[in-house]
Amino acid sequence: MIGAIELGGTKCVCAVFEMDGTLIERLSVPTETPAESMPSMINFFKKYSGIKAFGFGSFGPIGANPNGKDYGYITNTPKLPWQHFDFLGAFKKEFDVPMAWTTDVNVAAYGEMKQGAARGVENCMYITIGTGVGAGVVVGGKIISGFAHPEAGHISLKRHPEDHYEGKCPFHHDCLEGMAAGPAIEARWGKKGIELSNELEVWNLEAYYIAQAIYNYYLILSTERFILGGGVMKQRQLFPMIREHLVALNNNYVTLPELEGFIVPPALEDNAGITGCYELAKELLEAK
Repeated sequence: MIGAIELGGTKCVCAVFEMDGTLIERLSVPTETPAESMPSMINFFKKYSGIKAFGFGSFGPIGANPNGKDYGYITNTPKLPWQHFDFLGAFKKEFDVPMAWTTDVNVAAYGEMKQGAARGVENCMYITIGTGVGAGVVVGGKIISGFAHPEAGHISLKRHPEDHYEGKCPFHHDCLEGMAAGPAIEARWGKKGIELSNELEVWNLEAYYIAQAIYNYYLILSTERFILGGGVMKQRQLFPMIREHLVALNNNYVTLPELEGFIVPPALEDNAGITGCYELAKELLEAK
């Protein structure tokens, strides 16, 4: 069997799978403090003596470099009780099996590549746009991670000439997250995005920033598919707007793929992350 955990800002999803991917049991644990949440997660898996590997995807930032001193830690997260918590170490004290450790958006990207909207391609990027903006990148079938994991939600963008909002990010103000995440929408327009569904101006501006980000990523990585998830992307009217802005940005410079299948919503929806955890653990176990 394989154990999997997707650590989220409000809940931690735990699951046990057969090797063939059949779900045996799933549990949702509120993300409170490590002292409150960790025992519930560990006890859930201790019911199963046949677990041979784990896959973990966590909210970040995290220590993602296997050679780094903070590998396996949740580091400078805004969730203060979890700052500098050795999550991987806590599990290693209880289970002597191989463990895969990466970010929540990385496992979502991997899950979509293996079983979802990016199935059949070797290069994809999963971008979640909600309370914040994060991205997971898979190139050549492998998750990209170097000295640290990508923080693609904080790239600099060209400001729309009619947009005078300063930006919500406390570090960079007008980065992608600062201009396009859910809190930025609410701060700019005075209402939550869900209350602005019929306001074309709101989503056209949102699409302007998202398209810029996608174009920058594409020029660098030549990504085969972009999967856009998160609460903001539940506004499905964004997809044709983003594609339209992308064409304008490109101005016939590079060849773009067929756009309907190039920028897509997640096929696995809220199951992308836990699916990616399973797939990473399975791959790790097979390699061992």
